[in-house]
Amino acid sequence: MIVVAGEALIDLVPQGTGALAALRPALGGGPYNTAVALGRLGSPTAFCSRVSYDAFGEALLDRLRETGVDLAPVQRGSEPTTLAVASVDAEGSAAYSFYVEGTADRLFSVPASLPSGTRAVSFGTCSLVLEPGASAYEELLRRTAARGVFTALDPNVRAGLIADPDAYRARFESWLPSVTLLKLSAEDAEWLGGTPRQWLAAGPAAVVVTRGGAGLTAYTRDGGAYTVPGERVDVVDTIGAGDTVNAALLHGLAQRDALSASAVAALGAEGWRGLLGFAARAAAVTCSRAGAEPPYAHEVAG
Repeated sequence: MIVVAGEALIDLVPQGTGALAALRPALGGGPYNTAVALGRLGSPTAFCSRVSYDAFGEALLDRLRETGVDLAPVQRGSEPTTLAVASVDAEGSAAYSFYVEGTADRLFSVPASLPSGTRAVSFGTCSLVLEPGASAYEELLRRTAARGVFTALDPNVRAGLIADPDAYRARFESWLPSVTLLKLSAEDAEWLGGTPRQWLAAGPAAVVVTRGGAGLTAYTRDGGAYTVPGERVDVVDTIGAGDTVNAALLHGLAQRDALSASAVAALGAEGWRGLLGFAARAAAVTCSRAGAEPPYAHEVAG
């Protein structure tokens, strides 16, 4: 079982150009998209979050059910669902503004336990920024790591939500001793101001940096650096692409029985290039269609 911990929200995606273009609601949130992608790839997955009882919340849970994701860790609340208004540029890259005050996912509390058989827990995005939920997710990260469970982190920086960038950067560094796999985009890496080697020294067994169409690179504590190119595809938009990479990495590690720091260290060049290539193929499928629509296993076989 892979548990994904973090927010579920509604992306409002413009259907044309200009500030008053019609908005189409789409199911989203970085952790939510990761859970959906894991379910579609065939990994036993559970979602750990707090979700509204409103119509958006029900729609979010319906897709998880359809994908086979275990909802037992989901907390519910009467507060509204978070909204994220997307803007997509000419290259298909998405930016967001958020409506987060008083929403359900901000009131997440630390669960007493996680599902039996949990082998990995994934964290990231808005859930590690917005209090009081951020402190609860942080505590869950530290508790999970202390029990020896594999942890994955994708900070997926949303700078507009971060009131004090320096404080957030310091907090991010404080998480690293509790992280097994750090995945982040090149843009996130630049914003955070560190390097893969610096982050590896703080704790993770591996750091994976994505560069959009230019591919992705894994850095390991033994000095390794393994790169694969991106898959050529006609990009519709990039919504959910990084979340798909998260899911593909976790799914691929699970398939290799490599959900531990020692197993990650033993992957070697061939193992990493196979894993990264799989993640690149999965992300390309997501980019080829509108919204966060990650692939099913048969679409990335081979």
